[in-house]
Amino acid sequence: MKTARVPDKTVRRFSLTKTLQESPVAQGLFLMGPTNTYLIVFMVIPLILVTVLSFLSRGTYGEVVYKFNLENYIRLFDTLYARILGYSLLVGFLTTLFSLVIGYPMAYYIARAPARQRSLLLFLILLPFWTNFIIRIYAWIMILRSEGFLNSFLQWAGIIHEPLNILYTPTAVLIGMVYEFLPFMVLPLYTSLEKIENAQLEAAADLGAPPWKAFLRVTLPLSVPGMIAGTILVFIPAMGMFVVPDLMGGAKTMLIGNVIRNQFLTARDWPFGAAASMLLMLLTMVFTLYYTRKAGFGEELLL
Repeated sequence: MKTARVPDKTVRRFSLTKTLQESPVAQGLFLMGPTNTYLIVFMVIPLILVTVLSFLSRGTYGEVVYKFNLENYIRLFDTLYARILGYSLLVGFLTTLFSLVIGYPMAYYIARAPARQRSLLLFLILLPFWTNFIIRIYAWIMILRSEGFLNSFLQWAGIIHEPLNILYTPTAVLIGMVYEFLPFMVLPLYTSLEKIENAQLEAAADLGAPPWKAFLRVTLPLSVPGMIAGTILVFIPAMGMFVVPDLMGGAKTMLIGNVIRNQFLTARDWPFGAAASMLLMLLTMVFTLYYTRKAGFGEELLL
């Protein structure tokens, strides 16, 4: 009597199913498979391509020549580009600082508001994101221009007699940057402040601490993880921003993001643009690692 032979495909499928059922490691790899595939295809491979491109050369007509070249990185240390990079760091720092100064009171107010109002206040913080980014920037242009709402109101109130030249200045760029990244500072701060229990503040008051001292000794230290997360979420994208400087700064403001954009779209020097991109990424990675090691990690970094 002959025994029926089980097909090899069925055996392999049964073996794979048994492995997934019995091995936690195999289960984890299976569940992480789609995410890892997405990261490899859309992050790792493009990063490798940009890295390789940064060591190639530009041809006469803007084409990429497959010839090893370190000149792209050497050019970044030229006085002009070094000054632009330093100015980008300054703008990123000021954007982060003003976002923290403005965002902390907002987050504190939302965290201490009645529970019914918190959802509405958070909704109002996120509401501008329902509008296209370019439209929001043009709204600020309409506000800050010489005949805009701000100058018209100040002249009507008798505060000024001539329009203020705010638009197409570094001040306008800073206003646009802070406006754009403020929610990224408010939300992590709110997450930290909302976790602080009233019992801790009441205990500080019972021990004789006035409100300002309780804030400095209890509230502020406990909100540090939110400050760390907000700083990272604001500083890193602010360094590479190019839309706000283009629209609100005109030709007077040039950040490293504008340099990268111009190299890819205008100058057609893709290798140099890739080298500038790699330098920007390296600087942000160094800043993030140093800052988080010095200040420590918090749960809000997972936002």
